[in-house]
Amino acid sequence: MTTLPAPGAKKLGLVIDLDTCVGCHACAVNCKEWNTSGHSAPLPDTDPYGAEPNGVWFNRVHSFELWEEASGSRTVNFPKSCLHCDEPACVTVCPTGASYKRAEDGIVLVNPDTCIGCKLCSWACPYGAREYDADAGVMKKCTLCIDRIHNETMPEAERVPACVTTCPAQARHYGDLGDPDSAVSKLVAERGGVDLMPELGYKPVNKYLPPRPRPAATAAPMETAAPQPSGVLGWLDRMLSR
Repeated sequence: MTTLPAPGAKKLGLVIDLDTCVGCHACAVNCKEWNTSGHSAPLPDTDPYGAEPNGVWFNRVHSFELWEEASGSRTVNFPKSCLHCDEPACVTVCPTGASYKRAEDGIVLVNPDTCIGCKLCSWACPYGAREYDADAGVMKKCTLCIDRIHNETMPEAERVPACVTTCPAQARHYGDLGDPDSAVSKLVAERGGVDLMPELGYKPVNKYLPPRPRPAATAAPMETAAPQPSGVLGWLDRMLSR
């Protein structure tokens, strides 16, 4: 049985700034490059240039058009990966205990030796963070690059997840969200960071920094634009409802 971290324990995770993310997919590509030979290797791709491409990706970036009455239309890029929840549903439903949450750092992992590929964890995860490796017949997911962050043979500055090292806009931040004095915790407090779908009660460790309000648009909006509820936090409900 998995022992979940106690309150106040270390919770390693990511803070993603949706105000600065440019949707370049560099995080997804570098994640794929590192992890295809890392802890959960390999990450297969089937027919990548064909009609039905399929593969294992731990990071995915979605883009949405948001309408704000004051400033008009804007694009919000929304990176998504495992959120390493405090109360992970994927761990609860796993019949073999293959999915587990580490007490020492709060990272959620999958043991491929005991995973039977039943996909219950993928059905339970509301964030779509689980990936099925059809070649190996097991589930895989973001490991927060544990083979980097705990690798003492690497320079300390490089002991961060691959997605963080490659972000050209510095929209991704890594640290201990269980420590209120950490740089990432202070960033969340300063910018009003939010959980993804907090109403579900899974308490995701990763946080999102919402887009800042834009100045009022000087030009009249296009007549074809459909007005939507405005507000800095309104984007979250709209994106999740699609």
